[in-house]
Amino acid sequence: MNNIVRTAITSLAVGFVTFILGYWFRKYTADARIRKIRENAESILAQAKTRLQEADIQAKEAALKLRDETERGLRRKRSNLERQERRLQQRRASLDRKFDSLEERLRKLDSREKRLESKRNELEKLHRKELDELERISQLTLEEAKEVLLQRVASEARQDMARVIREIEAQAQEEGERKAREIITLSIQRIASDQVAETTVSTVPLPNDEMKGRIIGRGGRNIRAIENVTGVDLLIDDTPEAVTLSSFDPVRREIARVALSKLVLDGRIHPARIERVVKKAQQEIEAVIEEAGERATLELGVHGLHPELVKLLGQLKYRTSYGQNVLMHSIESAHLAGIMAAELGADVALAKEAGLLHDIGKAVTHEIEGPHARIGADIAQRYGRSPEIVNAIAAHHCDDEALTLEAVLVQAADAISGARPGARRETLESYIKRVESLENLAASFSGVEKSYAIQAGREIRIIVKPEEIDDLGIVTLSRDIAKKVEETLQYPGQIKVTVIREQRAVDYAK
Repeated sequence: MNNIVRTAITSLAVGFVTFILGYWFRKYTADARIRKIRENAESILAQAKTRLQEADIQAKEAALKLRDETERGLRRKRSNLERQERRLQQRRASLDRKFDSLEERLRKLDSREKRLESKRNELEKLHRKELDELERISQLTLEEAKEVLLQRVASEARQDMARVIREIEAQAQEEGERKAREIITLSIQRIASDQVAETTVSTVPLPNDEMKGRIIGRGGRNIRAIENVTGVDLLIDDTPEAVTLSSFDPVRREIARVALSKLVLDGRIHPARIERVVKKAQQEIEAVIEEAGERATLELGVHGLHPELVKLLGQLKYRTSYGQNVLMHSIESAHLAGIMAAELGADVALAKEAGLLHDIGKAVTHEIEGPHARIGADIAQRYGRSPEIVNAIAAHHCDDEALTLEAVLVQAADAISGARPGARRETLESYIKRVESLENLAASFSGVEKSYAIQAGREIRIIVKPEEIDDLGIVTLSRDIAKKVEETLQYPGQIKVTVIREQRAVDYAK
């Protein structure tokens, strides 16, 4: 029992001592942590005070610097104001001196005017006395003497004037003819132009003769597709590694040439791809047309034209008049008009612009009826060109009266460009008109979608709308067109009329 009590007392004593030791250890640890925290706080406070002092010093330095800069700026402004004030004072003093000088001059002028007035009065009195004395001696009044003198002077002047007028007229006529010959000769010498070339065919080179078979296609479907889409006749003969394209319309022929060249280069030739390539070629030719119009305006220095006018100018690249390229003719006429205007002292820029635009109506003559001069004048007026330009265009074939010297120069330039040797040939123009009339005649029938004259006008190929004309209707249509061609047109030999009706069904597998 005693052992148990002693053990319990010993355990209690050990626990009490352990408690006391743990309490003092925790207290010591807490005190150490508190001291460390206090030391950190004192260090932070010291750093804050140091930074506050540095910030205060920096603020004071910045304030001093700002004050110094402000004072320097004020001193500069004060110095500038003082200089300006001195200048104003000097100008004021100079103006005062000038004003005093002007007042002195005015006083002198007033005194001179008074003296002149008195002298004028004296001269009038003397003049009146002389007139009175002359009237007394001649026994004629002043009006009667004037009338006699005027009659005698007028009679002598008429004779002298008639003689001088005759001499001036003869000299002016001789000098004018000589000067006109010199100006026209000089203008022609300064323009170097090519002779017209009648070309209605183009040649597309082939890599080998096997490509001809691919162009023709199975059963001729490829060549028919190309001819139907472009309206150009393909001539595949014995010429090695070449295909000939024939058409009276150079735009169609160029589109067909570009498209066929792309097809040959790519090698994939079938009707669906032919249509896509032809559409892309049409877009390329339109870009070429715009470029040609811009190049013409840049060459002549004509600026500020409406984009539609530039596009119409580019279309003239593929138009001919009696075999002469209309765009080259327009550029040539503009140069001639500008040269003559410079020689005569007229408006060179106006003459050049009018010469360039004088045949602009030919770009749309296939769409609008009427003389191309009047059509061109309306187009120029619609796109904001000046009345002088409009009159020069309208008057270049004497449809309207020329109201300016530049309009007369455009008439002369147009005549010189068209009349020079090698400029034009009648045969190509007449041929193109005949073929165009053949296409227009076929297109006038109801249900016709496209019409193409091929084989140099010996065949007219017509594509009809399948929803409007059936298979029996194309037989009647071909007969009617052939009959109207016989009754309306004049042509050598015979013309073959081919009517094509094609029905397509398209669907997509999804």
